[in-house]
Amino acid sequence: MEVWFTELQYPGLKITCKVLQTLHREMSPFQEIVVLDTERFGRMLVLDGAIQATIADEFVYHEMLAHVPICSHHDPKDVLIIGGGDGGCAREVLRHQQIESVTQVEIDQRVVEVSRHFLPELACSFDSPRMSVCFEDGIAFVKDKEACYDVILVDAPDPVGVAAGLFSREFYESLYRALRPDGIFAAQTESPFFNKDLIGMVYGGVSSIFPIAGLYLANVPTYPSGLWSFTIGSKKYDPAQGPAETAGSMAGQGLRYYAPEVHRAAFILPPFVQALLKQEVKP
Repeated sequence: MEVWFTELQYPGLKITCKVLQTLHREMSPFQEIVVLDTERFGRMLVLDGAIQATIADEFVYHEMLAHVPICSHHDPKDVLIIGGGDGGCAREVLRHQQIESVTQVEIDQRVVEVSRHFLPELACSFDSPRMSVCFEDGIAFVKDKEACYDVILVDAPDPVGVAAGLFSREFYESLYRALRPDGIFAAQTESPFFNKDLIGMVYGGVSSIFPIAGLYLANVPTYPSGLWSFTIGSKKYDPAQGPAETAGSMAGQGLRYYAPEVHRAAFILPPFVQALLKQEVKP
């Protein structure tokens, strides 16, 4: 008998993967956590029925979320990650030897524990002496921070329920205050095909708060439509100009998607995506 997992990615759109084995399933205090071994994508982390990461394509998402803002900064030392309990984002951040501290704020401790056991390729950096992990709400954590971080990465789930607050103007204002005078933040902001209003709303909020705002793209096969967006806000450095000279240390790190040329090209947007950034969308 064949077993298949189906995610309802959007009304009228589903993705279905053949499952070789269900490795883990539980209800945490916050969500359903499932780890599947699939034929096409390998081990897969699923939260509340939505694919979060797979062994086959997670490197695209995590490399682009982490390296674009960090390589745009000229002297990053302290990084805050909000969400990202699977550990993939932290793994990429810690490739940068000049980073002195990484603080990760994840609301669900069980996501970290499950990822440690079933997804060690992603969760391999949680024991780094440069890492500290706090199990609490990221919105509340960052609210009272002032000029503490050089880079903030928001590795948020889909904007549903309590996670919707991670896409609000008030949250981006908190990030601005928490960043130092030359700080940068980046966040995943969903699909340009299926989340047009969200992208327009987020970009409008970020561009009204940060002096420099941008949107960049990457291809993640298991995410809705495969084309994924990231929104970035910077107080000083323009990420669209490409990596800073200090990013040269990334050579030889074994990256599979990010490169200086990819960094620059990711900000070259198709006309239909450019149009999303010009639309007026109310929160």
